[in-house]
Amino acid sequence: MDVQGTVAAGWEPVRDAFLRNFEQRGEHGAAVAVHRDGVQVVDLWAGSRDVDGSAPWTGSTAQVVRSATKGVAAAVPLLLHQRGLLDLDAPVATYWPEFKAAGKDRVTVRQLLAHQAGVPVLDRPLTLAEAVDLPTATGAIAAQAPVWEPGTAHGYHAHTFSWLLSGLVHRVTGRTIGRWVAEEITGPLGLDLWIGLPDAEAHRVGRLGPVEEIDPPGGGALKLRPKRSVSEAYKDPDSLTRRAFGVIEPKPDENDPVYRAAELPGSAGVATARALARFYAATLGPVDGAERLFAPATLTLARTEESAGPDKVLLVGTRFGLGHMLHGPASPLLGPSSFGHPGRGGSLGFADPESGIAFGYVTNGMRKTVTADPRAQALVRAVRSAVDRT
Repeated sequence: MDVQGTVAAGWEPVRDAFLRNFEQRGEHGAAVAVHRDGVQVVDLWAGSRDVDGSAPWTGSTAQVVRSATKGVAAAVPLLLHQRGLLDLDAPVATYWPEFKAAGKDRVTVRQLLAHQAGVPVLDRPLTLAEAVDLPTATGAIAAQAPVWEPGTAHGYHAHTFSWLLSGLVHRVTGRTIGRWVAEEITGPLGLDLWIGLPDAEAHRVGRLGPVEEIDPPGGGALKLRPKRSVSEAYKDPDSLTRRAFGVIEPKPDENDPVYRAAELPGSAGVATARALARFYAATLGPVDGAERLFAPATLTLARTEESAGPDKVLLVGTRFGLGHMLHGPASPLLGPSSFGHPGRGGSLGFADPESGIAFGYVTNGMRKTVTADPRAQALVRAVRSAVDRT
């Protein structure tokens, strides 16, 4: 396998791990990028841009990053709070009056972001056309009754996070979340990252697909095999797990231009690995002369635990901050202070304030993992090894 790109001295373990993902873990096409203290130290890519094709991946190839989008989108309410435009402890209905329906009148912004609002499902799933229409989708989530008392538990809002966050941001700013991200984050930072892919950039995006789940003989990777109850929950059409991942029916084709163009901040972002890493680097400090995104107090908020323990949807222990997933048993992040978000099946972006690391990994080969993809884990372990050496 011909790996393209660059690594700084001392960061060769990341290149080695990246190559082994192709040789031993069934990788078809991927890219990884790492910044340390605002300086890019890894920028690698290899394989084909389409999971079932032969055209080569290039340095500018982008992919749908699924729930890794959530980590970028979570920066929006944090920045609105930083600017004095959003009170994290105010009821969501303060900004979005319709949201108070069906017993949600006391749900706070903080609870919404920490997956505590109790609305990970919809009583009636949406069609793709309904899901990408902001008034229709946010109207459906506003009318939905919670399935647990808000604030008493947490459970991953896999898809409904899109409409919860979109509805809130639109009411606070008057802009869609995709437009806000483009104008306030990705534009100023020069990121190839979109929540709502423009037609002009569609030619750069590779095609996703499932890949064979191969792991090296003898392991060496952290393996978090799902408990039987988790496997059964995914098969049970009445479980919260199955319903949370099935709120759009029929299941959308993530290679569909309509899906890629949708402003779904929980699942449909498109990015390069470089962009994910540079975004997280900017949360920690200045990057190439651009001002840092997060003030120190906001950075503290991003890494602070808001919910932890048994997840009512994922059925494993998870930890969340204000929209970001935090380091924990089911998370491939670098250390206890890390914050970011994985994408189901592969992609990952995060920042680690303690080490100054910002990381981005994107792939076109989708595995069944939700939070613990072995390819991403292998790369993170290599980053940790390089940090220890440098």
